[in-house]
Amino acid sequence: MEIEIIAVGGYDEVGRNMTAVRCGKEIVIFDMGLRLDQLMIHEDAEVDEMHSLDLIKIKAIPDDTVMQSVEGTVKAIVCSHGHLDHIGAIPKLAHRYNAPIIATPYATELIRQQISGEKKFASNNKLFALRSGQKYTLSQNLVLEFVRTQHSIIDTVTPVLHTPHGAIVYACDFKLDRTPVIGEPPDFARFRQLGKEGVLALIVESTYIHRSGRCPSERIARDLVRDVITSFEDDKSAIVVSTFSSHIARVKTIAECAHEIGRKPVFLGRSMEKYSVAAEQMKLVSFPETASVFGNRRTVDRVMRRMMKEGKEKFLPIVTGHQGEPGSILTRLALGDTPYQLSKGDKVLFSANVIPNPMNFGQRYVVEQHLRKAGARIFEDLHVSGHAYREDHYEFLQLLQPQHIIPAHADMKMTASYADFAADLGYTLDNDVHLMRNGQRLMIK
Repeated sequence: MEIEIIAVGGYDEVGRNMTAVRCGKEIVIFDMGLRLDQLMIHEDAEVDEMHSLDLIKIKAIPDDTVMQSVEGTVKAIVCSHGHLDHIGAIPKLAHRYNAPIIATPYATELIRQQISGEKKFASNNKLFALRSGQKYTLSQNLVLEFVRTQHSIIDTVTPVLHTPHGAIVYACDFKLDRTPVIGEPPDFARFRQLGKEGVLALIVESTYIHRSGRCPSERIARDLVRDVITSFEDDKSAIVVSTFSSHIARVKTIAECAHEIGRKPVFLGRSMEKYSVAAEQMKLVSFPETASVFGNRRTVDRVMRRMMKEGKEKFLPIVTGHQGEPGSILTRLALGDTPYQLSKGDKVLFSANVIPNPMNFGQRYVVEQHLRKAGARIFEDLHVSGHAYREDHYEFLQLLQPQHIIPAHADMKMTASYADFAADLGYTLDNDVHLMRNGQRLMIK
């Protein structure tokens, strides 16, 4: 049986992830993601009215035309977690494949919401929720397994495709967090067992391979956030926190700290509403009873007027906009374009890093200058990453012992860094570590 890896998207950039694995005449697709910076959109933006061809043209979603020349039947579309760079293109592309979409329960709910909001295409793909630790038989030769891991969104897994020639492990977004805030640590015992059973190929993220050491636990971020917020218990100025709306563990931490100092946590923005409400309804998280969430813009403005009237010291808004995205709530606050007015001594906390591309750095700079102009005090770097660092990758390779490595989820500079790293462990370029570009195909021998 031939095993072939098709790099569809996410090999020339961070984003629009999509990889296909062909085993004989059967194909499994992993992820269908957006590249957000190509759209110059923020977390609240809508892309449901755009056509897939237009999105492919501007390199915002994977160019899956390469799949037309791949012989075989797609058995499943598999998603490891609910971030848009992994599921955002599903409403635009999934209808082309007569296959079920298999994801974790939380990711499945987010995919369902996306499909229901799509304006251009109708997707009739069946949605199937698979929990970590479970297996799903795709065919006589293929079995899918979800192995528990951690990342900056809850309910993340590492999908493993079991083939007659060994396992294909798709590890695009993970961190080896032994003390997570929500959920259990990664299933190290299962990863070790997979290594003993035989891993034919590891398709692995390369995003932070250049960072030395280990990625800090989410508990470190929790302590950073708590240290700042609780130190202003008796302060009468505003405290506004911006973080990733999909980072439920972080949002939970911020809300609990607000509650601890007697402020009501207020989640503002459509994406804040989408992710937090779904997580709470599915009983994946419990927020303080004083917390409230508002997504609709008119409602958000009305709530802002109420906060101004009752006193900013009674509330703690949790908002989107840490990348300086135009139209986001933090950007509007910075520009004075909301009923909630910042004044001298108010505090703005960034519990998120700047996603590394020039546009984000520029937008964030502009927002910070406007915040300072309004008199706000800025607190940055209350954050830890959701991605493995170099020593995490070292441990991961020791656990899995893969025969072949395909670095992914990055541009060529990052994947080349991964190849250099793998060389230190005895892998050799073009022999058992393979650098790929979007649209390329690789036969695994």
